[in-house]
Amino acid sequence: MLNNSYFSTGLASLILSLFLIFVAIPYGVTAPSNVTNIVLSPVFWPEVLSILLGITGIALMISGRSAVKDSVAELLPTKGCYKRIALLAVLMAVYVAAIPWLGLVWTSMISFVALAILIKTSHPRTALISAVIIPLVLYMFFAHVAGMAIPQGEFLRLP
Repeated sequence: MLNNSYFSTGLASLILSLFLIFVAIPYGVTAPSNVTNIVLSPVFWPEVLSILLGITGIALMISGRSAVKDSVAELLPTKGCYKRIALLAVLMAVYVAAIPWLGLVWTSMISFVALAILIKTSHPRTALISAVIIPLVLYMFFAHVAGMAIPQGEFLRLP
């Protein structure tokens, strides 16, 4: 059962989640005592993500127990995979370089669409809608609810 990649990945995710929850976050993240809203606490979101990582690990372990063993042909790299990985590296470099000019929100939208094209998604409409809505919703939350400054570009500023 430990040879199954789903089970092994799930077990590693669960162990990492437990390490984050019980060791790394309590000793590495300090939370000021004057935070009135728990959502704004520096400890809250790392704990939420760690719990979600643990849940994902458990789900992978469960699906790994019932999964049929992959054939060797499915594990070998495909013909164009190295080209797409290289293009992904270029996309990440352009993403980081474009943030000062376009801002984080616009750059994220464009990068999301470019990534959807790069991986040849079978749901282009969903990817396009997600590329617009997710960065905007995150911007509205962090800028207007949490009061955090989001990098704005020189090209077009959001309210």
